Amino acid sequence: MNTFSAQILTPEGSIFDDEVTGVRVPGEMGSFEVKTLHANIISSLEIGEILVRKAAGGEQHFAVTGGFVEVVDNKLTLLAEAAEPVEEIDVERAKQAKERAVERLEADDKEIDKDRAKKALKRAENRIKLSVDIGVNTQ
Repeated sequence: MNTFSAQILTPEGSIFDDEVTGVRVPGEMGSFEVKTLHANIISSLEIGEILVRKAAGGEQHFAVTGGFVEVVDNKLTLLAEAAEPVEEIDVERAKQAKERAVERLEADDKEIDKDRAKKALKRAENRIKLSVDIGVNTQ
């Protein structure tokens, strides 16, 4: 079988480490999938979804807030700013984060960092979308 090793690391530690047949990631220039014997590459990541196709069968989905992916000698290492399995997303917390971000963006306060609020909004929307989309697809 054509498999390779994949590891997803966050500042808190490893959240995935196993043999896979493919990993789709949200690259800055667009989503792309790494397969067995992929050329060596380093790419930055955007907020989005990581889809892992496990060698043992099945798929696992993760929400990611950015980072980097490196493929060297048939081994993928993904360094995420933050990532979590979709099934562990706290939807209520994500909705509250979205509301706070919207309030900050709508506020007429020069002290508020609008770029930071836009990123927070995008992260929250990604988490909500993935929890709904993947939750529907896996049940």
